[in-house]
Amino acid sequence: MLRLLLSSSVLLAQGADAGVTRADVEREAEQALRDTGARGLAIALIEDGKVVHAGSFGVRNAAGAPLETDTIMYGASLTKAVFAYYVMQLVDDKRIALDTPIDRYLAKPLPDYPADPRYGPWPDLAGDERWRTLTPRVLLSHGGGFPNFEWDEPDGKLRIHFDPGSRYAYSGTGIILLQFVLEQGLGLDVGKDIQRRIFDPLGMADTSLIWRPTFAANLADGFDVAGKVEPHDERSKVRAAGSMDTTIADFAKFAAAYVRGWGLSASARAELVKAQLPITTASQFPSLQPEAPPAQRRADLAAGLGVIVFDGPQGRGFMKGGHNDTTGNSWVCVEKGRRCVILLANDVRAEPAFGRIVETLIGPTGAPWRWEYGGMTLLGAP
Repeated sequence: MLRLLLSSSVLLAQGADAGVTRADVEREAEQALRDTGARGLAIALIEDGKVVHAGSFGVRNAAGAPLETDTIMYGASLTKAVFAYYVMQLVDDKRIALDTPIDRYLAKPLPDYPADPRYGPWPDLAGDERWRTLTPRVLLSHGGGFPNFEWDEPDGKLRIHFDPGSRYAYSGTGIILLQFVLEQGLGLDVGKDIQRRIFDPLGMADTSLIWRPTFAANLADGFDVAGKVEPHDERSKVRAAGSMDTTIADFAKFAAAYVRGWGLSASARAELVKAQLPITTASQFPSLQPEAPPAQRRADLAAGLGVIVFDGPQGRGFMKGGHNDTTGNSWVCVEKGRRCVILLANDVRAEPAFGRIVETLIGPTGAPWRWEYGGMTLLGAP
């Protein structure tokens, strides 16, 4: 079953003026579902900082209920980009500084805080004083030296693997640590503050960093690589690394605001998509893989703050993915023309088609699809 919603005839006209029509979006979605066997996919298109298309295709659960533009979907690591945007609002407000070490904000040394399942096993870092050199900039650009999470370590113990800021290694732990600093050091409630500062002002009524019972009425379950259904996880705690529930209609509002720089100073917005730290690995995962030889690295690929930045045929672009066993999300933008494609899938099998969809709808971007997805066989992605 195919469902496509356009916000208004005015927005449809804007999409047509940009050279992308409703039929183009429908065609790409239908082709992706056919080619991958995925059951559900939502697509939004941003042109000149405005939402011009938001459509949902396929089904949201095993019963065959249609996936709609207001269906609650798991945002996964797209949460990190929202969190980075929020942090830059705090920078504008002078509540925090990108290059101030986190120990300046904490009442006691990080390893002296007890382990807490909401955050991390900070006592594991006792004896390694390198934690004192961690800054918000380093953590938001995945340069903290951590694994993705402590359970990725053979012994389950959190450790710093390289000098902070010296290289890139994707880490949800680094994002969670910055959340801990804001909440324990500054006394903020990150979930409520993001709701107040971002979601509510943008009219994102169906987006939250923590589960709401009202979400259950129109909820997307997930499908794994074998097509097995997994019920949507009702996340009971705010996790800046990936607890967001959202809809394609809502996240499109955020993406449009992001490219316009809504709610940020020009300098803060620029920091988000500035090349903060070179990326020197052949792929995003495994996180702590060895660096590739210099000749095999992509010189224009770098970590921004909460996103990956790159330079391509249309100039500077950025992207952020979100993935688990049953979720595949991708958000790709080019700064020129303030153009984006957002893809939310409640079926991980849709991911091989993502690059082709983006490149067809907004043209060649230079997005690092093969770095993002490693050894996955991609359908038509450069």
